[in-house]
Parts: sequence; C-alpha cells; structure tokens
Amino acid sequence: MLAKAFETLLEKSGRKMKKTIIFTVIGTIMVVGVLGGIKGLQIGRMIARGEAFVPPPETVTAAAVKADTWETSLTAVGSLEAVQGVMVTAELSGKVVKIDFESGAKVRAGDLLVQQDISTETAQLRAAESELQLAQVNFERASKLLPDKVISQSDFDSTDARYKQARAQLDNIKAVIAKKTIRAPFSGRLGIRLINLGQVINEGEPIVSLQSLDPIYVNFLLPQQDVAKIDVGMPVRLTTDTLSNQTITGTITAINPEVDSTTRNIRVQATLENVQEKLRPGMFANVAVIMPQKKQVLAIPVTAVLYAPYSDSVFVVEDKSKAGQGESSGRAVRQQFVQLGEKRGDYVAVRSGLKPGETVVSTGVFKLRNGQSVVVDNRLSPEFKLNPRPNDA
Repeated sequence: MLAKAFETLLEKSGRKMKKTIIFTVIGTIMVVGVLGGIKGLQIGRMIARGEAFVPPPETVTAAAVKADTWETSLTAVGSLEAVQGVMVTAELSGKVVKIDFESGAKVRAGDLLVQQDISTETAQLRAAESELQLAQVNFERASKLLPDKVISQSDFDSTDARYKQARAQLDNIKAVIAKKTIRAPFSGRLGIRLINLGQVINEGEPIVSLQSLDPIYVNFLLPQQDVAKIDVGMPVRLTTDTLSNQTITGTITAINPEVDSTTRNIRVQATLENVQEKLRPGMFANVAVIMPQKKQVLAIPVTAVLYAPYSDSVFVVEDKSKAGQGESSGRAVRQQFVQLGEKRGDYVAVRSGLKPGETVVSTGVFKLRNGQSVVVDNRLSPEFKLNPRPNDA
C-alpha cells in the first residue's frame, strides 16, 4: 500500500514539473517576441529617419567660368652674355709701376688702367726724336739742292731713306710705350684686379676683367620647328631668380643662320636694357618670346579641378530645380567631367565640358558629391591671378 501511494505521488510531481517547464518556455518565447518586435520597430524608424535625412548645405567658394584672351609665347632657358666682354691682359712683359683703377669701378674707353715701366723706352724715344729731327733737316736740305743738281740723285735717295728709317724707329718706340700703357678698350665695369704694384707681368698675363653691362645679351635655343615663328624685332620677356619680382623686356636682335645638327636647335640672341646692372654675364634666365597671335580660352581656377586617374572633373553650381531635385530654392552642385589645357598662374584652360558664364566651386572640391546642396560664400575666397607674385617666392 505504501509503495502504490509513493508511485502515485511521483506521477503527480512529474506532471506538475512538465507543466512548469512548458509554461516557462512559452513565457520566454513571448518575452523574446515582444522584445524583438520593439527592437524591429526602433530599427525601422531609424532607417526611415536616415532615408528622410537631408544633410545641411556645404559652404563653398565659387568662381565664374570666364572667356579670356591669353598671349602665346615660346619659352626657353637662356644665358646672359655681355655685349662686349674681355679679360684685359699685358701685351708685353714689364714691371707694374702704376695701377690707376679700383676693383669693380666703371671706366670709359681710353681710361688708363696700368702703367708698366717705360723708363728705357722713354730714353730711346728722346734719342729717336733727335735722330728724326736731324734726318728731317738733311732731307729738307737735300730736297732744295736736288733741283739745282748740287747733289746726285743717289745722295738724295739715301737721305730720304735715313729720314724714313728715323721716323719708323720713333713710331716703333711709341708703339712699345703705348703697349706698356694699358688702357680700357671700351666703356664698362671692371672686375677684381689680378696684379699688384711692383709685380713683373709677362706677355698675355691677365690683369682685370672688363664687361660692358648695359645693354646686355641673352642667348637661348629654340627647336627647329619654331624657326618660322620668330623674327628679328620680336619682343621677349626675361625673368630670373636674381630679380624675383621683376620682368625685363627686350627684343630679338639676331638669329643664327644655321641649325645645330646634333640638337636640331637654333641659337637666338636678344638684347635687353640693364641700367641698374643687376643682370650679369653668365647668369641663367627664363626667356619667353611673345608671339603676335593670341588665343581665346575658357579659364577656371586650378583649385576648382578634382583630379582623378579616369578623368578630371569640376562641380558646377546650379539652382536645385536645374539640378533635377524638383525644388525651386537653394543651390546644388553637379559634377561635370572636363578636358583641360594649358596652365597659367592660378588658372587652367578648359578645352571642353564647360560654357562661359557657368559657376564652378573654386575650393574644397574633394569634400563634395554630385547633387549636394551648397551655400556660396566668397568672403574667404583666395585671389586668383594669371601672374602671381608670392611675397616669399
């Protein structure tokens, strides 16, 4: 009897446990379902808000696509050369007794630079002058006696020859003195002297450099295909790092008659004013030959271009209605692919893709996307120039 009662009790306990487990599982499923539904509603609302979200307009600077006329030029790197330049040297050996110039001074043609010792030649000159005087007197006397046949023709010829020899001897001594009296062959600026007082200098030994600096030449090379485009008298523009913010103008004065067979280049020479003598022989310079023809271009700032390997593009600023957004107010950008041409200063020429009068974003194009709303504010827009001159260049 006790055993049967114990078994009955176990059966009742098992049924209660099963019911408890079943109810627990059902309750858990219901709680999970409710939580999942709530979370699903939250996610759905977030997605809807994300789809409906409109980002605020991006503040940009803008510039108009403008039609401009650019001059055409041929560019090259040239070398400056003095119109006249020479290293003054000694023609004869001799001791330096006088130096009549200062290093770096300006001199005129004929100014005395160096005097060599001419004491021996001066003594010879006095003797030669005396001999010439005597020979001249004899020649004049013989010239008066010859018509009366007081002297023979042979005596007269001998007198005439001695007179000519005396005059030639005097001229020779004067020539030696002139060679030892070294003068400036032309006007210009002297370099640093290379001799000292009392020094014995030999024939051909350098004394000082002399350069004529105003005007000055610039020599440069152009390829043979440009020969037909240039002519004497055409203007040139020169810039150099010596004169960072200055441009020197000049004209072509000579074109070499032959083309270099190795490089196929032709040598051109232009002449420029150099009043302040800032340009010196041996300097290099950037040379531009200004052509008479000018070309029409569409120019935009270089910073307006979004460069990419597949193609370059710009962002055109338009009203939203024109951009296809169906709104009448506000502005948006449209990405437009373009073909670019020559760059000049802060601008680049556009070959195709834009029209005159259109407005493009001029800065910060990397942060934009097609169709994005924008607000144009040019208060912080940089100043774009064709010939920029940075202060720290």
